[in-house]
Amino acid sequence: MRTAVVGAGPSGLYVGIALARRGHPVTVVDRDPGPAADGSWARRGVMQFHHPHAFRQQAGEALAAEMPDVWEALLAAGAEPVLPPGVPEQPNQVTGLRCRRMVFERALRAAAEQQPGLELRLGHADRVCAERGRASGLLVDGARLDADLVIDASGRAGRLGRELRAAGTDRDCGLAYVSRQYRLRPGAEPGPMNSPIGLVSFYPGYLTIVFPHDNGVFSTLVARAGTDRELAGLRHVEAFDAAARAIPPLAAWTDPDRSEPLTGVLPGGRLYNSYQGQLDDSGRVALPGLVFLGDAVCTTNPAAGRGVSTSLLQARALIRLLGEQPADLVGCAETFDGWCTEHIRPWFADHVRTDTDQIRRWAGGKIDLDRPLPSDLIVSAAQADPSMMPVVGPYLGMQAPPASLDAVQQRAREIYAGGWRPPVPAGPSRDELAELVTAAAPG
Repeated sequence: MRTAVVGAGPSGLYVGIALARRGHPVTVVDRDPGPAADGSWARRGVMQFHHPHAFRQQAGEALAAEMPDVWEALLAAGAEPVLPPGVPEQPNQVTGLRCRRMVFERALRAAAEQQPGLELRLGHADRVCAERGRASGLLVDGARLDADLVIDASGRAGRLGRELRAAGTDRDCGLAYVSRQYRLRPGAEPGPMNSPIGLVSFYPGYLTIVFPHDNGVFSTLVARAGTDRELAGLRHVEAFDAAARAIPPLAAWTDPDRSEPLTGVLPGGRLYNSYQGQLDDSGRVALPGLVFLGDAVCTTNPAAGRGVSTSLLQARALIRLLGEQPADLVGCAETFDGWCTEHIRPWFADHVRTDTDQIRRWAGGKIDLDRPLPSDLIVSAAQADPSMMPVVGPYLGMQAPPASLDAVQQRAREIYAGGWRPPVPAGPSRDELAELVTAAAPG
């Protein structure tokens, strides 16, 4: 089965390598030429490429299932294995990874370049070609690329064939963020951590996260409400540095005696939770032989680090279905759409609800006990009652779906009804941070 994959990001490379290893000729089309000769990699058009990432256990499981050589390459490149909360360490256990997105994609791309039967083609996919009511390939920079199957893994911003599907759902997360990369100085120990992904701190009106990566590199992130124009000044180095000194979790990591900055302040784009299935308005496969994958199906607030995980979960499901239904691409796409509806869409819905309520609370709203609590409040309530962790832990590790939290919804409501509230870490209030940013920002 000749396969054309649009997009050489994690999901496109993963599915391309996996299909090539099953004997299918694969061409992966992307406008990005890959790393430069000096090792740098701009990855233009992929805003999140240089921002912090956390690779969950699902990513490790995906690599172990299809390409353990990539897993070994990542470890050799300095990626650090990490387990989700509540999971005991066992011999030969598959874990998540702490590493930069660039390191992760570099290992996948190297495997793709060496994979027999897979071609990486530099170019722009202009449109999907169709004959007799089914996909027959791509037009790439005006030249025809024939294929029996076209997989669109071009990301959320891609527009290839999107008009064929029923309209998706886009919800602004209500958040904006900036980040900055640092490297630990020789001999310096990492700073404090309170979760597998690093150090997460929630304040009324903003949040901060420190993401340890590979080879002593880490990222700091500050997220704010998208409408908070005063904190938008964090994009300036002077203001970001002042904030990092004032916010204890960031100060601990960015102390000049411990680390030095590698980049300037990296502004993030607008954040969306989005979902769009495979079917058209009539409930049929949009175009037989065309399948949408990864961010072309679902994106979620990146602060939770679920994006690559949901994409690779999709890729594994698609690979399995293509093996089970190789001659029925319509049935395969229908089954894949149903699988995504059951296993991926709940994470989208979970983020929509949680993000909406968090922004409401950041604006001064109280915890609403007249409605079911959103997931973040249920998770926080486990601080007051650790007996909830056998339910909360698997949800945090994406080993159980958001609906699993229903089992402790009532207990969480009782905790909040009794007056308990999540403790606020030491650090400036939102208004104090705004004053600091305003004073430090140039002009």
